[in-house]
Amino acid sequence: MIWSGLLAAFWVLAATVTAFLPMKRQMLPGIALLVAAPILIFWLGHDFGWLVAALAVAAFASMFRNPLIHLIARARGQNPALPPELLE
Repeated sequence: MIWSGLLAAFWVLAATVTAFLPMKRQMLPGIALLVAAPILIFWLGHDFGWLVAALAVAAFASMFRNPLIHLIARARGQNPALPPELLE
């Protein structure tokens, strides 16, 4: 059994469960998933090759497009608006 594939499957399940949570409760597990993803993608690439890693990066970018856009805007010095659900 290859542990990286098993952990990737659990990561996908955790991301799916996190997506069903209310917006305010998504922050902490979402950040944990966001931090764990590059490590897991690198591990998948090491075990399965660059094509699997490229597909994992595409899936990651698709799932986390809004947080990534927000982080890129913050890195550029902009102050992007948060969703209204988080401001309440």
